[in-house]
Amino acid sequence: MFMIIDAAVAAFSQIFTPPFRWVFIKTLALTFLLLIGFFIGVEKLVVTFLVLPYAWASTLLSLLAGLGLVIGLAFAITPVAFIVAGFFFDELAAIVEAEIDPQHAAGRKPPLGDMLLVVAKFVAVAVFVNLAALVLLLVPIVNAVVFFAANAYLLGRGYFEFAALRYRAVENVTALRRAHGLEIFMAGLLIAALAAVPIANLLTPLFGAALMVRIHKSFSHPATY
Repeated sequence: MFMIIDAAVAAFSQIFTPPFRWVFIKTLALTFLLLIGFFIGVEKLVVTFLVLPYAWASTLLSLLAGLGLVIGLAFAITPVAFIVAGFFFDELAAIVEAEIDPQHAAGRKPPLGDMLLVVAKFVAVAVFVNLAALVLLLVPIVNAVVFFAANAYLLGRGYFEFAALRYRAVENVTALRRAHGLEIFMAGLLIAALAAVPIANLLTPLFGAALMVRIHKSFSHPATY
């Protein structure tokens, strides 16, 4: 537990350093583009295919659709931020590796197929989790706990697999993740906590990368995190 806290403090400090700032600008721009594209695409579908004969009904439908989209965007931020992280993870990981473990060889960029597999699994499970959270929307405490715990699992697993793929084959990544499931979940709780804070959640890809590179290194070289 102390190792995870130390790694989290170091990771949070690093995300404000100059090398991370340029990546943050790029991740922020791409995140907003994806979210705006999602919003416009769904809004166009609603307007095009759900035309009602009464003006008041159409107006009401548009308002409800807008409200639904706002709620949907809140749920979409986590998976979208993770997808964006996939584009820039290697750049972030290289920065972290150079700082914490310069004497060891840097990781390699994983094959595109392996990265897409991690992203596809994450998105599939994220969709299921978000649907479950919506079903539990009328159970205030339970749905919040389930949503938070599920996101902690998802974010911990996803960012750890990105970090480990730079050094290991997919099957070895899976075995290592299962062997250290509790530690990864606990680190995921910290990532999920940041992801739950409006505005600050835009830092999630940077923090997730900086933290999980350290967590993976601690499993491989315990003195380096």
